[in-house]
Amino acid sequence: MVYTAPAYNTLAIDVPSTTALFKSLNTDDQLAVLWFAYTEMGRSITPAAPGAARLQFAEGLLTSIKAMSHEEQLQAMRDLVRKVNTPITRAYGILSVNTKLAFWYQLAELMNEGAVVPVPANYKMTPAANAVLNSIEKLDFSQQITVLRNAVIDMGVDPLA
Repeated sequence: MVYTAPAYNTLAIDVPSTTALFKSLNTDDQLAVLWFAYTEMGRSITPAAPGAARLQFAEGLLTSIKAMSHEEQLQAMRDLVRKVNTPITRAYGILSVNTKLAFWYQLAELMNEGAVVPVPANYKMTPAANAVLNSIEKLDFSQQITVLRNAVIDMGVDPLA
């Protein structure tokens, strides 16, 4: 049997396919998709997230990340995606799914402001990451929210598990 790599030039047309494509990305591509999704669609995402009003539950976590060097911030984000057991990933792990959704939105805002390590100005998304972002953009709004929730729900470490 011959292995065939996934075709990233085609769009996933539903939530499960788009979620699966997202989860198949490497760590940095997942971070890039989240950042671009939140910066391109973020204005409508956060008000729609029922837990966004409870972002205060993530404020301590966001404050801790802001206090880090840019290298440490990037490592903390990578640790969240990779589920490395750290104080940051455990604090994230106990958040509700909607607060996690709002957390990533706020992190993207902080990146835009320069308070958290920004995406390099010359960064170009990989074809795989770009295909996932394009798939997300083609979904209707509620499906976009569902994909983003699916993307962030399992990140971090649940200390109670």
